[in-house]
Amino acid sequence: MKIAVVAPSCTLKPEVAEAVTAIAAARGDVELLIHPQSFLSDGHFAGPDAARLAALREVMADDSVDAIWFARGGYGSNRIAEDAVKDLPAPARKKQYLGYSDAGFLLAAFHKAGLTVAHGPMVQDVARSGGDAAIHRALDWLVRRDAAALEPGLEPGTPAMAFNLTVLSTLLGTAIEPDFAGVQLLIEDVAEHEYRIDRAMFHVTGSPALRRASAIRMGRMSEIPDNDPEFGSDAESIVRDWCKRAGIAFRGRADIGHDAANKVVPFK
Repeated sequence: MKIAVVAPSCTLKPEVAEAVTAIAAARGDVELLIHPQSFLSDGHFAGPDAARLAALREVMADDSVDAIWFARGGYGSNRIAEDAVKDLPAPARKKQYLGYSDAGFLLAAFHKAGLTVAHGPMVQDVARSGGDAAIHRALDWLVRRDAAALEPGLEPGTPAMAFNLTVLSTLLGTAIEPDFAGVQLLIEDVAEHEYRIDRAMFHVTGSPALRRASAIRMGRMSEIPDNDPEFGSDAESIVRDWCKRAGIAFRGRADIGHDAANKVVPFK
């Protein structure tokens, strides 16, 4: 299987690419093509918008590529997401796409365009503690659709999506907003104050489009900074409260997050 890696957000460090390439080579069941654009740097981004979009569109149109794996998150994929799905070449519709965090903007746009996408570990995750397992989990899913890579609470026959909460809140009401009707929605976040989680949940659950979801499950809200004064509610209490206010079922916890244990959630 041939998998292309591009960086639609921030720059991938060469040592990270080398580590993941070594893992792939040792497996023997996958060929990684890491696009040179992944190493570009233009301020915050892995090259200017035009370069990031061109690299993504190039591998989308490459008939020899079976899957596209986003290198890392950060910020920036929203700036090219709408253009990325214009006039899709036929090969783009045959591929799998995998990522999370900021790549959620692309997952939303691609899913809306009818492409096959999943939330799951990215190349950068090899740098996390236990990161090798995350890389193998991603490749196990991309190469052979290994069910062991999946988030264990997914229900057969029930459509699902997974997003970083801040990304989800930001994309609502835009041209790339997907159809949430009947979807079990999994959310996670990292390094956000509890008041920011509360504010995002107000926006998310207040969306008429999202209120069509069948349920919300909460992944890990990690590295929450201290609030001064204390906010008064923890992350789960916040999520539960806004779900109750909006009449959206809360179905408990989910095994996703900004860590090496992050599981795969195929969009359906």
